[in-house]
Amino acid sequence: MCAKATTMEDFEALLNESFEMDTPAEGSVVKGKVIAIEAGQAIIDVGYKMEGRIDLKEFANPGENPSIAIGDEVEVFLRQVENARGEAVISREMARREEAWDRLEKAYEKEERVDGAIFGRVKGGFTVDLGGAVAFLPGSQVDVRPVRDAGPLMGLKQPFQILKMDRRRGNIVVSRRAILEESRAEQRAEVIGNLTEGQIVDGVVKNITEYGAFVDLGGVDGLLHVTDMAWRRVNHPSEILSIGETIKVQVIKINKETHRISLGMKQLQEDPWDAVERKFPLESIHMGRVTNITDYGAFVELEPGVEGLVHVSEMSWTKKNVHPGKIVSTSQEVEVMVLEIDSSKRRVSLGLKQTQRNPWEVFAETHPEGTEVEGEVKNITEFGLFIGLPGDIDGMVHLSDLTWEGKGEEAISDYRKGDMVKAKVTEVDVEKERISLSVKALDSDPFADAVDGVKRGSVITVAVTKIEEGGIEVDYEGMKSFIRRSDLSRDRSEQRPERFQAGDKVDVRVTNIDSKTRKLGLSIKAREIAEEKEAVEQYGSSDSGASLGDILGAALKGDN
Repeated sequence: MCAKATTMEDFEALLNESFEMDTPAEGSVVKGKVIAIEAGQAIIDVGYKMEGRIDLKEFANPGENPSIAIGDEVEVFLRQVENARGEAVISREMARREEAWDRLEKAYEKEERVDGAIFGRVKGGFTVDLGGAVAFLPGSQVDVRPVRDAGPLMGLKQPFQILKMDRRRGNIVVSRRAILEESRAEQRAEVIGNLTEGQIVDGVVKNITEYGAFVDLGGVDGLLHVTDMAWRRVNHPSEILSIGETIKVQVIKINKETHRISLGMKQLQEDPWDAVERKFPLESIHMGRVTNITDYGAFVELEPGVEGLVHVSEMSWTKKNVHPGKIVSTSQEVEVMVLEIDSSKRRVSLGLKQTQRNPWEVFAETHPEGTEVEGEVKNITEFGLFIGLPGDIDGMVHLSDLTWEGKGEEAISDYRKGDMVKAKVTEVDVEKERISLSVKALDSDPFADAVDGVKRGSVITVAVTKIEEGGIEVDYEGMKSFIRRSDLSRDRSEQRPERFQAGDKVDVRVTNIDSKTRKLGLSIKAREIAEEKEAVEQYGSSDSGASLGDILGAALKGDN
């Protein structure tokens, strides 16, 4: 009996050990066999007479259809040994996820690519199935350029690069762009390796910007800058290029480090500057087209590829401080003169005003000094009037040339802008571009007329017009003069203004004629002294024994 009991205990222990070995633990990955496929599910035998069901879609690889058949051995995740229906609760997806994380972590460490398929949209990007693990694909990492429609990429099996992963949080971030850039870099390196500077190649215009065009050279893009498209000025590349157009270009420069390629089109054409000095000699006149206007002048195209600058100072003889845009307009055909050529700097200086005669020279020829002119008052300043003259130039009437009588400051108040004024040309300075005019010169100078024939030392008769304490005011032929008290007589006792009355006629001696101040210096005293001297010389001297009274008496008798 004892032996039999021992045998029964051993059998029970072996049986229990058998149960422990065959019954897998919940939450582990176990192997099972597909024993049936029905209603879109696979029935899996996971051992110990336990079966479970899994949807067929869990057996599909990224971007592929489910591939499963009866008899296939698969790994599944045992979530629960037995449910209410007596079946095991299993999951292929969870098993694949555990398997995938192991595989993806190894790939991440080795920086290897992984296959996956985009299957959904989320905020900021897409979800990607990496064969059991779900990753996030940011929108910026989909392609090298922004993608407007990601529909064609959905569900396709394709490689991705893992940028970041955290198994504890279940986060994986991947990039499709990194794969494309790497592939693109390899392709660029291969294409660039076959290119040489100076080589002429065909390319297709892929994109056009304000500064140039990107040209596809067969897997690599080159930049055709707007300044290298033509020898002439190109305002925008779309003037001469269109997207999709095949063009012939020359490789100007290749940067081996950045893989940037600079292209040129104009280099395939003859440089028009090679013949500039021959075709456009100095001082020659040509027709050109205004291509651009700036604050400092206007650019004029003499021929395609050859432009010259008309500086603002060379635009007009008369319009000095005017913006060039008020003299010429873009696309206008103008006549210009070649002033200077600098072939090394590819510069041509042009003149617009030189194609017309200097209006000051013309005026000097047609209006010599003394010519009478008439013009409109253009401006009134504190020092005179500016009068519009033929040739769109101005002449100036200085304050001192407004009137013979009175002050110019008072006379100018009689003029207004727009008044028509007559004047005489008194001076033309072509070099300084200055024309002097005179209004008063239209009439003779009353002072000059009055003193005509009068010289210093002459004796003239004047009329007393006003008696003042310091002397008397007198009039001679309409010219007013003042005789100071000290000049009223030789005798001090007679130097009294009150001994004269307005209307008295008085003989005076001219002591000074000042044309600038238009004044006569007059003196009764000087006349008396001169008369005495003359009498002494004529009738004797003090040495003869005759008294001065005798001499003067004789002189007076002689006058009678």
